[in-house]
Amino acid sequence: MTIRDIRLFGDPVLTTKAEKVTEFDHSLSVLIDDMLETMDAAQGVGLAANQVGVTRRVFVFDCTMDGGSRGHIVNPVWEPLGQDLQDGPEGCLSIPDIQEDVERFDRVRVTGQDRDGNPIEMEAEGLMARCIQHETDHLDGILFLRRLRPEARRRAMAEIRVAPWFNS
Repeated sequence: MTIRDIRLFGDPVLTTKAEKVTEFDHSLSVLIDDMLETMDAAQGVGLAANQVGVTRRVFVFDCTMDGGSRGHIVNPVWEPLGQDLQDGPEGCLSIPDIQEDVERFDRVRVTGQDRDGNPIEMEAEGLMARCIQHETDHLDGILFLRRLRPEARRRAMAEIRVAPWFNS
């Protein structure tokens, strides 16, 4: 396994919509294993493939600290379960040291596939539901900054502009 470089805000791959995975081969398994190791090294709870420069629809997650699970989802599609919303802190490994409250659905159902192409389905709430929505946004080329209220977005962008990692 390899720890891959995490792409940072400003990299065009982060706003590129990822392509559906159609080949469930060894390279997909290697990608998933590398992504899990990269996420762990960065102390994250989720990581989408385009965050490591690969435009394939797959993300990994580890929400075990909040009663969720650890794993991966290939070709995820989610839907809300009810209309209840949660408003809570969200950050992103591709936008270091920036955290703002984001409104998300509290409960979701996600379907997709595992690394072998087998169908998977799960219901999630709380942090796991937030992670599913955040990582699927990545695969659609959407950063959490676009989900912020205007004042929070202005504050986050001001912090990014002076961050040592930005345009370095």
